[in-house]
Amino acid sequence: MRDKKSSVDASIVLQMACHTAMGIALGLAFSFALALIDRSALAVLIAHSSEPTTTTIILVSFFTLAFGVGATLTGFVFTMIDKR
Repeated sequence: MRDKKSSVDASIVLQMACHTAMGIALGLAFSFALALIDRSALAVLIAHSSEPTTTTIILVSFFTLAFGVGATLTGFVFTMIDKR
C-alpha cells in the first residue's frame, strides 16, 4: 500500500508557481522601467541600435528570466525552511 503523502507536496508546487509569477512580474516591471526612464539613457541606446526590437526583447527577456529564477529559488528556500 502506498502512503497518501506524495514525494512532492501540491502546496509546494503552488507556492513555487506563485513565487515564479511574482518574480516574472517584478522582472518585467524593472526592465520596462529601466528602458523607459530617461535618466538611464538606455531608451536612446536601444532606439539607435541596428535592431531596436530585438534589443528590447533580449533586455526584457534577460531581466524577466533572472528575476523569475531568483524569486523561485528564494521561495523554494523559504518554503523548505518553513516545512522544517
